[in-house]
Amino acid sequence: MMTVNIICTGKLKEDYLRDACAEYIKRLGAFCKLNVIELKPAPLPDSPEPSQIEAALENEAERILAKAGKSGYIISLCIEGKQFSSEELSAEMEKLALNGDGTVSFIIGSSYGLSEKIKAQSKLKLSMSRMTFPHQLARVMLLEQIYRAFMISGKGKYHK
Repeated sequence: MMTVNIICTGKLKEDYLRDACAEYIKRLGAFCKLNVIELKPAPLPDSPEPSQIEAALENEAERILAKAGKSGYIISLCIEGKQFSSEELSAEMEKLALNGDGTVSFIIGSSYGLSEKIKAQSKLKLSMSRMTFPHQLARVMLLEQIYRAFMISGKGKYHK
């Protein structure tokens, strides 16, 4: 069974987002071993300088990479990443399983994004959309798409 890690910076603040995530986490239990790993964002002042943001992203990168480990397939969520359809994501997940990549770690950075160090370590950069969404919604959207990918692979009725 594949292990899927969602490594994210920050906690979900809204009950409705936590409830949505909990539902998809429950559903995904039938398909994979899922770990949601929340890391505390690096502290920043209200109006940070670019150098402060860069230092914070580097701090977060060290902690993210420590959780991702040396083995496994790292997928960074970032705006410059490749956009996949649900079917394409499903095919990618199937390919990873067939190639023996037993652990896949999806990385969601802070509202300032991800360090270049994380992006360089990633085997795939993934963009959810060219549109802008609330940062905290990314986790719900990602969990739903991972669930949908497994349902597509299993020929389930969820995906229409």
